[in-house]
Amino acid sequence: MTQIWQKGYSINKQVESYAAAQNSLLDHQLIRHDVWGSLAHATMLKQIGILEENELQSLKHALLEILGQEKNHTFTIDPEDEDVHTSIENYLVKVAGPAGKNIHTARSRNDQVLVDLRLYSKEQLVQISQKLFKLCSTLLDFAASNMDIPMPGYTHMQRGMLSSVGLWAASFAEALLDDERLLLAAYEINDQSPLGSAAGYGVPLPIDRQLVADLLGFARVQNNVIYVQNARGKIEAAIVQSLTQIMLDLSKMAQDLLLFTTTEYGFFQVAQEVCTGSSIMPQKRNLDIMELVRARAQTMLAHQQHILGIVCGLPSGYNMDYQETKRPLMEALELAQASIEICTLVISNVSVNSERLVAACSFELFATDRAYDMVTQEHMPFRDAYRIVGKEVTAQLDHHLPLPGENQEQLLARLKKRSHLGGTGNPGLELDRQRLSNAQERWQQHATTFKTAIQQLVGTSQITILEEE
Repeated sequence: MTQIWQKGYSINKQVESYAAAQNSLLDHQLIRHDVWGSLAHATMLKQIGILEENELQSLKHALLEILGQEKNHTFTIDPEDEDVHTSIENYLVKVAGPAGKNIHTARSRNDQVLVDLRLYSKEQLVQISQKLFKLCSTLLDFAASNMDIPMPGYTHMQRGMLSSVGLWAASFAEALLDDERLLLAAYEINDQSPLGSAAGYGVPLPIDRQLVADLLGFARVQNNVIYVQNARGKIEAAIVQSLTQIMLDLSKMAQDLLLFTTTEYGFFQVAQEVCTGSSIMPQKRNLDIMELVRARAQTMLAHQQHILGIVCGLPSGYNMDYQETKRPLMEALELAQASIEICTLVISNVSVNSERLVAACSFELFATDRAYDMVTQEHMPFRDAYRIVGKEVTAQLDHHLPLPGENQEQLLARLKKRSHLGGTGNPGLELDRQRLSNAQERWQQHATTFKTAIQQLVGTSQITILEEE
């Protein structure tokens, strides 16, 4: 095994092991991305006269062999290999001969790490967007089916005003559609080709950075070569910050589901297949998967802080510290996908207990309704009506008087009276669906541009990219 930077001496094995501890494991996920970057770089080297046509073809043949092996899980990165870049370059030297020794001309390993992570992140973000849209669609379908099911609305964990199950579900769909805008912004910031920055100061060769960017399907070249290196960690943090917003909303939804499925609330029930049991209490059906979503939102926050903490205050130029941002980025992308998928599964398996929900809509929920009736029917100032109703309701509650209820038909009439945009009588689901459709179209354009470029680069449509495996 020959290391890329080798200059004829043996490095202390303990130093070597500490420096490359993570790479051999994490880099298995970056094999094809490193191959794509090498294909584009080799094509550019031929364009500027560094490689001959026969050398380019030898390299392409060897690189495509690696892609085939990667697809079959037979290309390995051995622990003694420093990283994926070393493994691939050693393979190219073995198979393509002198051309393999030329592949590194005009690029740095920093270049390779950056382009691999940019391509990997683009692929992962597109897949996350697809899963996010599925969850949004599931929530909107659930909302549409349950918009007429009354539900207490809570403030300070106490019953406040009348709401509906549909309005509750649609609120999370809208939250996630806002999160999509942040995800898209992160994608677009990431969609810059770093190749050509080398170690952060360019190279004394007439390389064509735009050609490489075009071949890899990047929207633009990241211009300033120093900033390319300084952006490592910063762009990863932007991605994880957008994922943190998604996890924030999923954690709130998880908490609501955990409350509303308790025996005390009994508003929802979740299919037994998504619940676990207790090792000691036979009756238990635990929705602990939502507890994990709630907890893993904190894990996502830790990934965000991990990256920001590493890069904060570093001097300009490449620093080995940047290597430590790879793991939290990759784990964050994986965590987001898994969490979105599990929330979609749970929402798809929620049934609504309308009887318990109707019974929970007790008379104090309509105190504000009563005050507004006095405003509109008796032309009373709202503040006076507020005080009068407040005394009535307080007296009933303090004296533990029987609390009058209403049937579902009466409650539905109250829901329909909330006819302003975004209320239970006019929830604007069609607006949400249009937002969802527009977002899907935006991401489809990005995905098509990316996938088409890689297919043309590789020379076949039979490649693994942007596919759920």
